[in-house]
Amino acid sequence: MSSYRLPSVREQSLANSHETPLAQKLSTDPITSRTAQSTAISVHQTAIGGYWRNVTIIWSKNLTSHSLGVVIDSVETGNEQCSCKIDLKPWQFWSKKGYKMFEVDGNQIEVYWDLRSAKFSGSPEPMSNFYVALVCDDEMVLLLGDYEKKAYKRTRSRNPLVEPMSFYKKEHVFSKKSFSSRARFDGRKEDHEIVVEISSSGHNKDPEMWISIDGIILMHLKNLQWKFRGNETLVVNNFPIQVFWDVYAWLFSNPGTGYGLFIFKPGSSEIDNGDHEESSRGEDSDCSSGDSNYFSTHSSSKVSQFCLFLYAWKVE
Repeated sequence: MSSYRLPSVREQSLANSHETPLAQKLSTDPITSRTAQSTAISVHQTAIGGYWRNVTIIWSKNLTSHSLGVVIDSVETGNEQCSCKIDLKPWQFWSKKGYKMFEVDGNQIEVYWDLRSAKFSGSPEPMSNFYVALVCDDEMVLLLGDYEKKAYKRTRSRNPLVEPMSFYKKEHVFSKKSFSSRARFDGRKEDHEIVVEISSSGHNKDPEMWISIDGIILMHLKNLQWKFRGNETLVVNNFPIQVFWDVYAWLFSNPGTGYGLFIFKPGSSEIDNGDHEESSRGEDSDCSSGDSNYFSTHSSSKVSQFCLFLYAWKVE
């Protein structure tokens, strides 16, 4: 296993920027199954009105509510942000398809969504069969989801002149032992399903941790109480992904008072190169990867800047 490295200043600033009041509150209040509110926050950059702007998409869900928020930075008024909120009431079918409009620096932003057939998998963000479209001056400035044809047909918009970019995604997940998220690392249109699991039923009841991507276990960490911080490079479809973890709060704090933090970042680090070759040959180690086509010594030369920050909250 490669040595642990703290996230860089840029990674830490990404993790703290665009923080919602809910996320700030989570760091201080004990979490229970009643107060747990999952959030998935993704930040994109797209061209609107002749400027590159940050667009933040916020999915939020608890026992009684489910909402979608859209926040767009203003370039004319400094740090001011323009936003709209959509309540996706589970008992009201009509709220799952709709249209809203708001203004950003004199530009009319149209938001279209259709979640009537959306499929979910434990996250407030749908995994398939949906679209959320942002349109400005008849141009599709941002499109989320896999219903692209339906989105273009409904909005009657044209393709963007400049393709938007995804910066990072932050997700707060609540569970007893299994935490999942989805992310797109290699610039393709397919999302990867990421699952982190923890168990204390191993040898001598020492806690163990597994990380799997697309249903294939790529990392099995034993003796977690001694390796609660670390980093490793995994490879998915010949594409390297750095994984950083810090689960100190899981092991040494009261339940609900802290989270396990996982950072998934495309590319391989220099410190990992030597260890990565050794791990990919499938040799036995405490941090081992199963035999699969997902692990390889080959890497891609095109590295995305996208990062996934997964905040895993244990709820008893």
